Amino acid sequence: MSAAALSAESSRWPAPAKINLFLHILGRRADGYHELQTCFQFLDFGDEVDLRVRTDGRIERLAGFDIEPEADLAVRAARLLQSYTHCSLGVEIAVNKRIPVGAGLGGGSSDAATVLVALNELWQLQLSNAELRALGLQLGADVPVFVAGRCAWAEGVGERLKFLTGIESPAQRNYLIINPNCAVPTAEVFQAPELTRNSPPITIRGFLETGGRNDCTATVRGRFPPVASALDWLAQFGEARMTGTGACIFLALDSACRGTDILQRMPPEWVGFIAKGLNESPLRAQLHARGERT
Repeated sequence: MSAAALSAESSRWPAPAKINLFLHILGRRADGYHELQTCFQFLDFGDEVDLRVRTDGRIERLAGFDIEPEADLAVRAARLLQSYTHCSLGVEIAVNKRIPVGAGLGGGSSDAATVLVALNELWQLQLSNAELRALGLQLGADVPVFVAGRCAWAEGVGERLKFLTGIESPAQRNYLIINPNCAVPTAEVFQAPELTRNSPPITIRGFLETGGRNDCTATVRGRFPPVASALDWLAQFGEARMTGTGACIFLALDSACRGTDILQRMPPEWVGFIAKGLNESPLRAQLHARGERT
């Protein structure tokens, strides 16, 4: 591909949200991190990342949240990939943010993963998905699962992934997601002295049979009253759960119509939406479609 063609290349890529269908904390490691078990499922809702390849090597953020580049995971992902591969190309990054910050939906991690996966294609680097996942882990524990793009059982700090297929796959249900407009810092939750860290290990079969739970819920309830209020309110319609360390909560739905009815009753100070759980990420699906076209 010529330099002129590269500089004109621009494309839009999905950065889907995720939910943790359960989250168990097995213990605290000597390095301060926690041993976890969780199951990630994607949503058909998320951010959009626009990328335009540059030939001058510059990496620029054009749109998105007003934060410093050093704290921007999308920019950091591009810089990390460029440094790792010694690539001479650059990129302009524009993120259309829909995933709220501090919501437990993985917005920053998903943006970073999308940049890694998309630039691997656009810069023609030909890194394997395993290599990209290893790079993503340097940016955050949730980034590798977004890079993989497949529903996964995760252990360790979230980096040890087993991709779930067949009878091990969770149902792709509709969910009602509620954001009580309260950002929850993940670090504060995991550093909380009252957080329980002694759940026994569970098997995939055990999770599918019982559904597990979220060990962070009690801590977040006590520290963030808006999340507690949202959980209590949503519980009148079924089993309300928190994703990750919150703040978003979700309810599995028998039908999207049921979710619409609940949304109409929701307090106006909250934000809610209906999304479908996906066992394959829209990013992975787009990557496959792109490969089939080329």
